[in-house]
Amino acid sequence: MKRIWIAVVKLCGWKLNLPEPGTRPELSRCVFVVAPHTSIDDFLIGIAYLWSLKVNGHVFIKKEFFRWPVKQLMLHYGCIPIDRGNRHNGMVEAAVREFGKGETFTIAITPEATRKPVQRWKRGFWEIARRAEVPIVPACIDFAHKKIWLEEAIWPTDDYEADLLRVRRCFRASMAKHPTQFVELVEN
Repeated sequence: MKRIWIAVVKLCGWKLNLPEPGTRPELSRCVFVVAPHTSIDDFLIGIAYLWSLKVNGHVFIKKEFFRWPVKQLMLHYGCIPIDRGNRHNGMVEAAVREFGKGETFTIAITPEATRKPVQRWKRGFWEIARRAEVPIVPACIDFAHKKIWLEEAIWPTDDYEADLLRVRRCFRASMAKHPTQFVELVEN
């Protein structure tokens, strides 16, 4: 199933820029920050890329999607249900525990947490990376050029705002499927 979906995405003209094998050791344990997130297509293309990387990849998806007949399939392919309506849903703690269980674990997160325009990103991705002591790897989806790639790893510091600035600089509204739905970073 994974190979078929990767092939479909490539047949649709997408270029999955993959790092050379063995050149990015942090990819086996990291938090992928995926943006811009303005369409369900971001997930469909992003999951093909995650599978192409051949990492132990997982994604948080709102619990409402975990219904029959797709629930078991989603769980099998690394999707983790999350209660977005509950600020105290234990998402950060659950991810940190998973990182603590083994040598390989990755999680892909869209810090916008919605496909609507948002000014402020959720900070869970940073909390997970900092507490699990793993890097943040920006994964860029560019609909204008049908490309997806990874930026250099960013190791979290104790300064969330500075780290967020470094991550957000990787993404532009022109990359989004719906550019008006992505709030681009404005630096003073």
